[in-house]
Amino acid sequence: MQKLKYILVSVLLLTFTGSSFLGEIPTQSTHPKLEARQLDQRAKILSNYFAIFNSPLQFQSQDFIDAADTYNLDWKLVPAISGVESTFGKASYGYNAWGWGIYGNQALGFTSWKDGIYTVSEGLKKGYIDQGLTNPILMNRAYATSPSWGWKVNFFMNDLEKFAAKNRVGVTKVTNPLTKTAAASALLAFKW
Repeated sequence: MQKLKYILVSVLLLTFTGSSFLGEIPTQSTHPKLEARQLDQRAKILSNYFAIFNSPLQFQSQDFIDAADTYNLDWKLVPAISGVESTFGKASYGYNAWGWGIYGNQALGFTSWKDGIYTVSEGLKKGYIDQGLTNPILMNRAYATSPSWGWKVNFFMNDLEKFAAKNRVGVTKVTNPLTKTAAASALLAFKW
């Protein structure tokens, strides 16, 4: 019993001094740092638009803008598709607000909203736009079985454009997030 106490005390001392049996404990965090950056005006408009629908995508608006810019898409396209397919994420499966990869009993889910936004944006760019299907009406036959799908997507894109024209807002800069979680950062970013 006495021997067990000495071993336990030794292990605890090694832990508190920063050493271990496997080597030194890293002193730098492996987590990415959060940095202050300017919030794109389109993201703030999109967030306000999503708020009208009580959408769970409201705090992902900067991801929509970043993905649209990365893949050279109209920033309103992917949000508009989510409006048609899931009422802006309210009726979604596994972070899939776009009906992407859902056929009959097959249902594709994503690991996060951001993962879904980027996957769908890349897929639209490579599988539709680069193939000459450059607007929702042309995409309709390949994307959805409903013949009115393209018209509905256009409706939301136009509605979002009108909303943006009426609700131009200033740019907000996010500084000193209190916690290092994406959700908390987003809540701070959109506090106006």
